[in-house]
Order: sequence, then C-alpha cells, then structure tokens
Amino acid sequence: MTPAPSDGKKRKQRDAEATREAILQVATEEYARVGLHGARVEEIASRTATSKHMIYYYFGSKEGLYRAVLEKAYADFRSAETAVDYDAMDPVAALEQLIGISFDTHRANPHIIRIIMSENLDQGSHLAADDQTVQRAKVLDITRSILNRGKQAGVFADDATPLHLHMSLSALCFHFHSNRYTFGTIFAVDYENPAFVEERRAEVIRTLMKRCLK
Repeated sequence: MTPAPSDGKKRKQRDAEATREAILQVATEEYARVGLHGARVEEIASRTATSKHMIYYYFGSKEGLYRAVLEKAYADFRSAETAVDYDAMDPVAALEQLIGISFDTHRANPHIIRIIMSENLDQGSHLAADDQTVQRAKVLDITRSILNRGKQAGVFADDATPLHLHMSLSALCFHFHSNRYTFGTIFAVDYENPAFVEERRAEVIRTLMKRCLK
C-alpha cells in the first residue's frame, strides 16, 4: 500500500503549483504587452520573485513558457463556453447563451486577445496542435449538439454547420474587441460605454441567430 504523502510534501506541492500559476499569470501579462520576442524572462522572474532557473525548470525555455501561456489562454476561453448545461435549455435559448458567453469572454480577457493576435503574426507556430484539437472539438461538439437539436425541432436551418458558425462567432467577437482602438478613434465610439457594448452584444446575437434560424 502506497503511503499517504506527508504534510510537508503536500505543502511543497501546493507551493509549486502556486509558483507555476504566478509565473503563468505574469508571463501572460508580459506576452500580451510586448509579445514573445519582446518579453524578457528576467522581467518575469523579477515580478514573480523567482529566477530564470526556476522558470526553465517549470517550462523548459522561454518558448515553452509562451506555449503554456497560449494553451492556458485557449483553455480559459473554452472553459467559459463549456461550463454551461446547454442540454437543459431549448436549442434557441442555448445558442443565444453560447453566443453571449463567447462575447463576454472576449471582453473579459483583452490580454488573451493580444496574445492570439501576436501568435497569428507568428503563423500559429507555437500552438500545440494535439491540445488545440481537443479544445476545439469540445466547443464544436457543443455547437453541433445545439444545432442538431434545433434542426430536429424544425427551428434551425439544415445548412447551418458547427464549424462555420464557430468561425463566424469568433470573427464577430474577436474583431469587436481587437479593433476597439482603431474603430473607437475612427468612428468616435466609446468602447467603455456599457450601453454601446450591450447594443453590440445584442447585434452579434441577432446576426448569428438570423443565420441559423429558419
């Protein structure tokens, strides 16, 4: 019988997990601010009261840390979308909920948007394909389930597909938040105005629902 870990070992494990999480949090802020190539491991170590050696121990390299940040960023997006029991709702309400959550998640995580923009400039070269396939499959499975239930109920169009719906959803939500500074300046729009944000949120929901409904 394997002996239970001692209190000391449990404490060390908790400390290690807390340290790793703190490094990820600060690294996310740094990579969002200056990108992979502008970020300095020394700065991340200083802000977390750790060391380059400790960061390399946990993540292997600067690029390894960046990949961990990317994976967490996408996981955070997906966790918000997958935490809801959509099966308990009728398909129309479920789809509206999914769209609204995606919009809200983009708004709540501007640092993640900047990191994803930076990664696209690097042609997605740091994404772990296998991990992202799993993450992508979860949200597509949810979308497919909602659409299938709606089609069976006769409320959704037969040609509405989970992939195209997800791509359109991502495009509308991502563009609104990633282009806030240029659009805000050009069109004199206050992106901090809650009424305007809610208006845009409702417009995104209407646009995508109109595409899916018969």
